[in-house]
Amino acid sequence: MNLKILKLENLLRCHAVFRQLHSLGQRRMLAQWSHVFSSAYPVWTAQPCVWPWQTDLVIGAALSQYRLLVTKKEERSQKPPLSSTKSKKEVEVWIGMTVEELARAMEKDIDCVFEALMNTDIDIDSLEAHSHLDEVWIKEVIKKTRMKLKWSKLKQDKVRENKDAVKRPQADPALLIPRSPVVTIMGHVDHGKTTLLDKLRKTQVAAMEAGGITQHIGAFLVSLPSGERITFLDTPGHAAFSAMRARGAQVTDIVILVVAADDGVMKQTVESIQHARDAQVPIVLAINKCDKAEADPEKVKKELLAYDVVCEDYGGDVQAVHISAVTGDNLMALAEATIALAEMLELKADPTGPVEGTVIESFTDKGRGPVTTAIIQRGTLRKGSILVAGKSWAKVRLMFDENGKPIQEAYPSMPVGIVGWRDLPSAGDEILEVESEGRARAVVDWRKYEQEQEKNKEDLKILEEKRKEHQEAHQKAREKYGTLHWKERSFLKYQEKKEQKLLKPKEKEERDSPVLPIIIKGDVDGSVEAIVDIMNTYDASHECELQLVHFGVGDVSENDVNLAETFHGVIYGFNVNAGNVIQKSAAKKGVKIKLHKIIYRLIEDVQEELSFRLPCTVEENPIGSLTSLKHHKDDISVIKSGMDCGLSLSEEKIEFKVGDEIICYEEKEVPGKTSWDPGF
Repeated sequence: MNLKILKLENLLRCHAVFRQLHSLGQRRMLAQWSHVFSSAYPVWTAQPCVWPWQTDLVIGAALSQYRLLVTKKEERSQKPPLSSTKSKKEVEVWIGMTVEELARAMEKDIDCVFEALMNTDIDIDSLEAHSHLDEVWIKEVIKKTRMKLKWSKLKQDKVRENKDAVKRPQADPALLIPRSPVVTIMGHVDHGKTTLLDKLRKTQVAAMEAGGITQHIGAFLVSLPSGERITFLDTPGHAAFSAMRARGAQVTDIVILVVAADDGVMKQTVESIQHARDAQVPIVLAINKCDKAEADPEKVKKELLAYDVVCEDYGGDVQAVHISAVTGDNLMALAEATIALAEMLELKADPTGPVEGTVIESFTDKGRGPVTTAIIQRGTLRKGSILVAGKSWAKVRLMFDENGKPIQEAYPSMPVGIVGWRDLPSAGDEILEVESEGRARAVVDWRKYEQEQEKNKEDLKILEEKRKEHQEAHQKAREKYGTLHWKERSFLKYQEKKEQKLLKPKEKEERDSPVLPIIIKGDVDGSVEAIVDIMNTYDASHECELQLVHFGVGDVSENDVNLAETFHGVIYGFNVNAGNVIQKSAAKKGVKIKLHKIIYRLIEDVQEELSFRLPCTVEENPIGSLTSLKHHKDDISVIKSGMDCGLSLSEEKIEFKVGDEIICYEEKEVPGKTSWDPGF
């Protein structure tokens, strides 16, 4: 029992004893007075003022209540004392978390993070909900919100299971069977590649090509009179299609290098040699246009020596065949040379097991959806097969050959059109067959996750660079204002903020440099890739900014028109259409749609549009010399050369000196012209 309770009980007991003694004393006195006056006077007898049993009840109740209070106080005193300040909330964070993730971990609104980062070196305007924060800014937010930091290794150490699909190990040599060679025809533009293939196929491919130029890869299976079969890839020779040529070389067994006998080695000829060399693919030289009078095949062979292409005539191992694609001369000799080289290479493949292949081209068909042209490299493709390519997958609904004829199976070295893709894969993507749709989705999800992780790393790197830039700028500002009085410093900052006020939309449009936003639509993935690659060479942003708002495969859509209207841009279509409804919608919204079938015409159009947006320059063109309007005192309209004259001007501040030349000129506005040179 608490000492205070014992003390109180003792005091109360002492008080009770005292009251009892006092009561006994009163009784004795009353008894005496009663004895003295009982005979003479009737005396009133008073009752005792305190009853012992009542006193015990009061004392007991008081002690009970006091015990209860003291017990509760003791229980509270046994608990750990509360700190004078409220305990800080612990927040679990990790490296690279986004603004949104940090706000969620803090159980705060996203604005709380932005407020905490105000008046710091970080650029608040560039931050978004999905922006990644580095360690410095995470600590800053936690500090300003008065919370406790706890680094979590869960996000960093958690490893997601790799669900990717990969190629099978190399097959048992006993399972391999001979296959047809895959041959890519390469060379400079207009050297006769497509005409050569046209003659081999006995079709009119070249006649159907816009401007006689191959716009994307064509894959064809050609059967020779001897019964041999060759898969040919016809790649574009134009400078814009370098990526396509490289892709063609990576999936081929043999390269036929076509060089015009009357033109010799050109830029794309050298590039094609390099692609073949990078892919470690042997070359067969086809010297075309030998039927022309100015043809000089020996000159071509000598020029190729400079690029380490040594023909058999000069002691090398490169077969050279003189041909004419137009007349058909020596085409069978070229085919035989190709077959002979293929036999030396002993080309074989495994036709069993899951399919492996490569996307040669991809495009969107109105009736079929996403379609790919592919080369099968292993296994046998059949209807119903589940395929993955890049970040897309397909359940094969239809297969067709280069003539559009449906086929049931596709073997190694066969070109095939595939219908059934959920999304459009990219040209060059590897095709792999998997066992189920669920497996295909898992592969695609994993690849998207990997891409996201790579992007996060890049974002963090960029964010760190920006942080360093802001820190340097902040340090310079501190050095600039460090020696100034606070009044001077405040005034200078006020002046700077005043100058940095946002301009009105009209003023901003007038003061900023001109901008050309563009939207690109193409018939196939490779064509769009080529155009985008050319746009990436743009180097005249100081004159007019070129903004690539959107690019994609397929005809011009209403969404493209809406985007162009929003950004005040121009839509460029390559080998695509824009329906009447789309044309009318674009005209109503003031959107330009420019359709082309030849790539260099499209690029020229972009150059013209860039030039149109540049301001005109003023040129001064001299138109004569003033000799005089007066002779002596006489006003005259004409004076002969060599005679003295007088000249008066309305401008009083002009002073003439001996030897000054007076020239009459006119000012003429000349339209601006972009300095961008795409290289062709």
